[in-house]
Amino acid sequence: MRSTASPVRKRGLIGLLCLVLALLAACTSETSGSGGPSGSGGGGAGGGGQSDAPPVAKLAVSLAANAADVPPGDPVKITVTDGTIDTVDLLTPDGKAVKGAVAGDKLSWTSSEVLGYAKTYNYTASATGTDGKKAELKGSFSTLKPAKTPRATINPADNATVGVGMPISVKFPEGKVTDKAAVEKVLAVQTSTKVEGAWAWLNDQQVDWRPKEYWPANTKVTVTAKLYGLAYGGGAYGKADLSSTFTIGRNQVVKVNTPDHKMNVYRDGSLYASYPSSNGADDNPDRNTPNGTLIVMEKDPIGDFSNPKYGYTNVMKKWAVRISNHGEFIHENNDNRANIGKANTSHGCVNLLEADAKAYFDSALIGDPVEITGSKATMPTTSDVYDWLLSWGQWQKMSAIK
Repeated sequence: MRSTASPVRKRGLIGLLCLVLALLAACTSETSGSGGPSGSGGGGAGGGGQSDAPPVAKLAVSLAANAADVPPGDPVKITVTDGTIDTVDLLTPDGKAVKGAVAGDKLSWTSSEVLGYAKTYNYTASATGTDGKKAELKGSFSTLKPAKTPRATINPADNATVGVGMPISVKFPEGKVTDKAAVEKVLAVQTSTKVEGAWAWLNDQQVDWRPKEYWPANTKVTVTAKLYGLAYGGGAYGKADLSSTFTIGRNQVVKVNTPDHKMNVYRDGSLYASYPSSNGADDNPDRNTPNGTLIVMEKDPIGDFSNPKYGYTNVMKKWAVRISNHGEFIHENNDNRANIGKANTSHGCVNLLEADAKAYFDSALIGDPVEITGSKATMPTTSDVYDWLLSWGQWQKMSAIK
């Protein structure tokens, strides 16, 4: 007898069949996802989101975005994290590349060329991150426009040969320096043999470097002043870098003990020449040859020694060697020959006979020390060259860097 299933049973079989089909579909879907290209367990929308992630490398510049009033002497530096630098272009307003170099580790680039005043520069940098993706940085900045750029000078000049008492002078004839420490920090002295010395500000427009003791003979000296772009204070900035290379000559020192009525010249500590002299009048401090260590400042074959204060004009003397800006010279004065070697009758100068004055003139170098002793007066520190009138302790206190 053929049996017939009931409607309830049919509905049960159909439901079971649907459940089996649903389970099979679910298993097929999980197997397909786990075998995707990335092997990360994510396919479709998940994989697309990862490929659109930003590069990990981060480029940065040492300036604020669109910075203005940037000092042109400050190097521009571009750095990267989580990557290495590929290229950097820093361009002038007319499109010329500013010199610079990528560091050995490729983590930074630094400019090596000073920039111009009041100019706008554009930069572009690219890097490759640790994720292999490229990163880029673009921007611009402007350098400052100074209120003024005063001129500076260095003495001694290039290739000069000077005496062992010669100071190095950096002068600012067109204006006062208010930020003296900033200026002093960019001044450097290099010597062929070790020499102890220091910078000191003689006034607001002059800073000198002096050795503690006289220079060693034959020393080669190079002085540099990285002044371009440097703020002096008061809106003034350096106009240009300066440098000078010069040589210290033989060691020659003049010694005058005024009561002795003679001038002794020493070479390397030994007596080289001795000349009879008439020095400043002993009984009048205003006419003394004042005590102190001076230096040869200037040499003229003929010097004008007119002095209306004492009633004489149009007085020309030969072989004039200036040793101060206070008025003292070593020079010929044959008109005073009766007193030379015997009495001090000059108005402050060291008077020599003509032949002796010529011999000394020919032997002297700018910067030779002249040591005066025995007078009633002391040389005042009113000249622009009074370096050796100060003790070493006094000199060191005149540095702007404490």
